[in-house]
Amino acid sequence: MTNDDYAAALDRFLRDPASKGWRDLPFFRNGSAERVIARVTEREKAGARILPTPGDMLNALRLTPLDSVRVVILGQDPYPTPGHANGLAFSYIGEGALPASLRNIFKELQSDVGGDPQRKGDLSRWARQGALLLNTALTVEAGAAGAHMRYGWSELTKQVVEAVSARPTPAVFILWGDKARAYGALIDPRRHLVIDSAHPSPLSARRGFFGSKPFSRANDFLKAHGERAIDW
Repeated sequence: MTNDDYAAALDRFLRDPASKGWRDLPFFRNGSAERVIARVTEREKAGARILPTPGDMLNALRLTPLDSVRVVILGQDPYPTPGHANGLAFSYIGEGALPASLRNIFKELQSDVGGDPQRKGDLSRWARQGALLLNTALTVEAGAAGAHMRYGWSELTKQVVEAVSARPTPAVFILWGDKARAYGALIDPRRHLVIDSAHPSPLSARRGFFGSKPFSRANDFLKAHGERAIDW
């Protein structure tokens, strides 16, 4: 096994103390994870370039353990350009201009809570504070957005949302766009805050994303329930 092996990356994650809580999900115990990784590996052997790198594939869960989750933001799948994705929804580590959806997220962030304009797209700092930035597919193929959306990753997303919702600790779920909203039925609204709006993409941001104030609303809820706010 090498550092470039997705199966090895899964094994390393499950042995990592940071996976505590997540590794007990059925997805990681009933063979589902291995089946998904087998499909990913098959495509890689067929010549497809898989993104992100194996070491970044499970970053969302590794950087934000279950017991530290305070906010959940769902994305779709990683950026399909090599060097752009680091395993966190919407996070961008590439060179050059930020992706359009992320630019709109930062515009809303500045409008909502103020501060200097965000110029770096790496959202690891949010993840380390308890903002779970989870894509509904953890892998993609270079130049082929959505290529792995039907590989079985959605089973993991469902179980993650259910696990966070089942905890007694209040959390905030930020659901942008119809695909993220589809997971809303899994969330207990008696304990948690659900913020849903249009997706931040240029096609829909002006249909309810701009002006939705998700960042201040999330922090107001957390503070009202004795939880530490996120330093966005």
